[in-house]
Amino acid sequence: MNLLQQQRQQVLSQIEQACQRVNRTAASVQLLAVSKTHPSSSLQEMYAAGQRCFGENYLQEALEKIDELKDLEIEWHFIGHVQRNKTKQLAEKFDWVHGVDRLIIAERLSNQRLEAQMQLNICLQVNIDGQDSKDGCQPDEVAELVQQISQLPNLRLRGLMVIPAPDNVAAFADAKTLFDQVKSLHAQPQDWDTLSMGMSADLDAAIAAGSTMVRVGTALFGARDYSSKS
Repeated sequence: MNLLQQQRQQVLSQIEQACQRVNRTAASVQLLAVSKTHPSSSLQEMYAAGQRCFGENYLQEALEKIDELKDLEIEWHFIGHVQRNKTKQLAEKFDWVHGVDRLIIAERLSNQRLEAQMQLNICLQVNIDGQDSKDGCQPDEVAELVQQISQLPNLRLRGLMVIPAPDNVAAFADAKTLFDQVKSLHAQPQDWDTLSMGMSADLDAAIAAGSTMVRVGTALFGARDYSSKS
């Protein structure tokens, strides 16, 4: 077992232990490997270890990896801020988009999804604790957005994504409360199943609060190199 495989097993063990502490099954939490800035070779190693879901933040880098790894059955998640001029590529190339925070973005993604493709899975990004530096809609906007976006034909609205301030554990509970409150407003409530929150440093607290998907990068791949990023 190589280093990346060992690190994946350690993260999976951490998820399992966190679930046990709050009487949840490990299967109720999905591991999303955040692979931004890491080379395709690292993703290949992680894939060989059993990882299938990978999250990218930088579109051009992600598109290159999607092409290089097109022979692998990877589920690609885009977890960065969604710009209007990037929606076409996101709609065509990804399986999930986590950074949707406006109706116009959702409408563009739905309109630009190819007819031959399955519905695009999306999560609403919510600025759950009002950080000036974070993207996302406000919590009081979520209910209306859920009602509007869940009607769009080529999208499958799955839930919420949040990035609270470090150590703000209370925000995880707030996100779970909001997640539960708005489920009844979804046109397809059975699709409302994803609460994407928790990263390498705080996944235990996120799982305790009800996260169903943790986005882990550093604990899986090691430190990132941002020298080539703007």
